[in-house]
Amino acid sequence: MRAEAQAYCDRIDAALDLLRRFLDWDRALRRLDELNARVEDPSLWNDQKKAQEVMRERTRLDTAISATRAIEKDKLDTVELLEMADAEGDSALGDEAVASLAVLADKADEDKIKALLAGEADASDTYLEIHAGAGGTESQDWAEMLQRMYQRWAEKRGYKVELVDYQAGEQAGIKSATLLIKGENAYGYAKTESGVHRLVRISPYDSSARRHTSFSSVWVYPVIDDNIDIEINPADLKIDTYRASGAGGQHVNTTDSAVRITHVPTNIIVACQNDRSQHKNRATAMNMLKARLYEKELAEREAAASGEYAAKTEIGWGHQIRSYVLQPYQMVKDLRTGVVSSSPDDVLDGALDPYMAAALSQKVTGEKVDVEDVD
Repeated sequence: MRAEAQAYCDRIDAALDLLRRFLDWDRALRRLDELNARVEDPSLWNDQKKAQEVMRERTRLDTAISATRAIEKDKLDTVELLEMADAEGDSALGDEAVASLAVLADKADEDKIKALLAGEADASDTYLEIHAGAGGTESQDWAEMLQRMYQRWAEKRGYKVELVDYQAGEQAGIKSATLLIKGENAYGYAKTESGVHRLVRISPYDSSARRHTSFSSVWVYPVIDDNIDIEINPADLKIDTYRASGAGGQHVNTTDSAVRITHVPTNIIVACQNDRSQHKNRATAMNMLKARLYEKELAEREAAASGEYAAKTEIGWGHQIRSYVLQPYQMVKDLRTGVVSSSPDDVLDGALDPYMAAALSQKVTGEKVDVEDVD
């Protein structure tokens, strides 16, 4: 077999192997048979909520199993076609078979990512908070760059983006911003971005043209639905109202419509100012708080299941998950993936999904995902 075709086959086999291990293949097949039998039982539909849960699980398993089998069958058929073409000396047919394997390898990688997004909240919409760190205008400018990068990334994927909260910087950039990203698997794709992001560049705000290091933190947590019950004691809440910042109508700037809620036991703070109604902003902020508490519970549950210590509930400034260098001629390099582009938006678009896949693969294979850093 041609070396190029063998490389594509190896990619496909690696994706299929990861999928089977993630699904626990034999158990998944047995579980699908059980769910098919339950669906055929008319009494299941006496409880509509339970029936919907069963159907969702059945659809998810059936989709993942069918996709895995289809890729495996297409690979075997294409390899057989390639061997036949080589035996007959038909180079055109062989090239077509190699091209088909390349397309199939890409599809296998996409299906692998979709199957790995099988967490409890991965399919949900997501909130994404960005906060400027130490560094004044430099960090605030970097925070705004991150905000724009995530917005462009979401829009390129066809997601809907809403700006829930926005605090402008004194001179440039932002102090903080909260995005609501709506779309299939939005949380699953974005959740690995939680952490501190660092940018190294020659500062445009420094007349001496010195190199500066800027920090901004990102927190990602899922939007929860009515089926998830989160109990919050009103006595644990500190609620503040203030005037919304930024552009807006007269009502926005002259009334205390913005709402900030602090959950005292956990010191979690959420804020909302995207609506002119204080009541609506309060309701949105409460939903954000419930989502934060739910994400915290998911992290603790996952840590307990893996036999490790509970995950830190707050991000420390020393924990860099992502570093960038703004090189001469405005070229941006993501040190985590090595992606270089003239646009920060393109760097994120070209690096986010592959790294997310690697991070999820680590949970299945146990192999370490290295994160490169800078001095």
